[in-house]
Amino acid sequence: MAEGSGKVMRDTSERRRQITAMLKSRGSVQVVALSEQFSVSMQTIRKDLHYLEEHGIATRAYGGAISSDVVNVSQEPPIEAKRVSHIEEKERIGQLAASMIKPGDSVILDSGTTALQIARFLPDDEDITVVTNDFDVLSALAQKRKIKVVMLGGELRRKNMAFYGAQTMAALQELVFDKLFLGVDGFDVERGITTHHEPEAQLNRRMCESARQVIAVTDSSKFGKVCLHRIIDVSEVDVLITDNDAPDHVREAATRLGFALHIAE
Repeated sequence: MAEGSGKVMRDTSERRRQITAMLKSRGSVQVVALSEQFSVSMQTIRKDLHYLEEHGIATRAYGGAISSDVVNVSQEPPIEAKRVSHIEEKERIGQLAASMIKPGDSVILDSGTTALQIARFLPDDEDITVVTNDFDVLSALAQKRKIKVVMLGGELRRKNMAFYGAQTMAALQELVFDKLFLGVDGFDVERGITTHHEPEAQLNRRMCESARQVIAVTDSSKFGKVCLHRIIDVSEVDVLITDNDAPDHVREAATRLGFALHIAE
């Protein structure tokens, strides 16, 4: 063994042990913060996280990793199941969200069954422009005669009947919107808003950057869930629309983090 190599191995082992402890206590870690804390390169930290993932301790996520103890890595439910899940709550949320869209607004409707309900309840006004990447949302909007509808192109993902890819991202590049209605697969106050599909997370982040106001729409079944791919932190949300079963810690977070909370009765 070369001189000094034993110390490097001990340092690596100790660093990984500390990262493991941080994952268990915090639930997630970020590459940049770990690099600064341990005074090593981000490449070294990525190797550490890859090692921990191989050993079942962590699951890699955007910009870092999440503890395998808290990640909800269950299979994404098929679109047919989503359409009938919590349908009454989604209808109420959709109706309330649609009432927030006024003549002159340009909005993005994210993919998902809650966004579909927003589309259904939208007032048919020629001064409203709606952009979406969701096939079902497009079908609902096509029933209206006046609303201006813009469909983002790309590759169709049949799992949720929405479009993703470089074309979809590029279409948003030069656009600015008044409101984004963002559906979620997971909403955790500490670990952020997450989704199962990485291209969806990338597109959703671009949508957030393009919108003046980010409005998260979700039924209460999504609270506390953490999926593999982070979209944004909860603190980056301007408004949350949900149902009556929102837990107390989410209501408290609204005050602490400064986002408006609307309950669909």
